[in-house]
Amino acid sequence: MNLLRVPVDKEGEFVFRENRFLAKVLIGNEKVLVHVHDPGRLEELLYPGNRILIKRNNGEKRKTAWDLIAAKYDNMWVFTNSAYHRKISEIILGNMLKGYTLRAEVKIGNSRIDFLAEKDEKIAIEVKGCTLAKDGVALFPDAPTSRGRRHVEELIKFVKGGHKAMLLILVFRPDSRCFLPNEERDEKFAEAFRNAIKMGVIIKPVLLEYNGEWIRYIGELPVCTL
Repeated sequence: MNLLRVPVDKEGEFVFRENRFLAKVLIGNEKVLVHVHDPGRLEELLYPGNRILIKRNNGEKRKTAWDLIAAKYDNMWVFTNSAYHRKISEIILGNMLKGYTLRAEVKIGNSRIDFLAEKDEKIAIEVKGCTLAKDGVALFPDAPTSRGRRHVEELIKFVKGGHKAMLLILVFRPDSRCFLPNEERDEKFAEAFRNAIKMGVIIKPVLLEYNGEWIRYIGELPVCTL
């Protein structure tokens, strides 16, 4: 099912990542500066010589006119721009939680979570994007994330307060068969994830694919046997 159209303007070759947010990309014979809107390491995607897709963005106060959208992995494009996560999540949650009112960026406890769904109950929802997979197992995070751990801990507290909570994981690796927290990269996040399951936080990994124009919903992924 098509969820969101994200067309691109150019295909190029990744050169190097200057810092967390900026990278150099070769388009034809010209090297251009590209904004990387993803906090992860993306080491298996952003390496010299790999093919990438970029989209023009002429917004004010920018260092570059280009946004990184996706990177090649084997024979697939992996979507790598977290700026679109909110819109993708709104569409998915609108279908998943029909009749609920959805509010974005709501302060709960000591954190600001992505969504609060309200009907005859309240559901706190945090969204994470996953671009890493090994041997068919989708893994998050690909780098240590104290912020991500705090968000999961806030969901646990919300459940303890008598409400519901959901961790929605957008998995952009269509070769995945199940999801696990990446204990190798962040033991504390993995521990918080396991505690969340024990406390009744709803875990919803959803499998998505990107074909260079459309983000498509494939279906829900199970959590691998812990």
